[in-house]
Amino acid sequence: MHLDHTHDTTPAALGADARRPDGARRALRIGLGGPVGSGKTATVAALCRALREELSLAVVTNDIYTCEDAEFLLREAVLPPERITAVETGACPHTAIRDDISANLEAVEDLEDEVGPLDLILVESGGDNLTATFSKGLVDAQIFVIDVAGGDDIPRKGGPGVTTADLLVVNKTDLAPYVGSDLDRMAADAKAQRAELPVVFQSLRTGSGVQDVAAWVRAQLAAWTA
Repeated sequence: MHLDHTHDTTPAALGADARRPDGARRALRIGLGGPVGSGKTATVAALCRALREELSLAVVTNDIYTCEDAEFLLREAVLPPERITAVETGACPHTAIRDDISANLEAVEDLEDEVGPLDLILVESGGDNLTATFSKGLVDAQIFVIDVAGGDDIPRKGGPGVTTADLLVVNKTDLAPYVGSDLDRMAADAKAQRAELPVVFQSLRTGSGVQDVAAWVRAQLAAWTA
């Protein structure tokens, strides 16, 4: 078993509103959700570094009362500043990505108007729990990020984020020996919960798995532009 390998890159179902009002194809939108501290922003940064030379992309971050995630991406210089924007949700992150998506829709549309044409927009949710899912009116595919430090029972516990996301990323695998997490057990539990939906085991410190996530994103974009 290759813990850092994507088992399936089959493109997820795409949104219905594939074109902008002027008839041009809009950017593919991929949402990233997951608990606080799981490594969502670091994963976004890694994806930007992996894809920025080949794609025109931008990022929307969500925080409840701050712009810390956007500020992190700006400090890391993963993209030009005009390609990174922040949404302050002021409430539960579920609201802004699933229930009332208007602020995020406005943000992604403004990015396309101001720096487009874009191939890809990454929409990062604020830190949430295992029930976090994105509205299909906002994104075309979803990545859910968990980490081994949160406990190796997370895949077994399930929840919509774990069981239905188009890609599950198990992050911080380098910490497994230090926190007592069993990666083989996590892989088996994820397989049981997700069937054929893909899972990537990732360590941003060692670089393992990052290219598998980037390859999955490329597969979604290939289907989007076909």
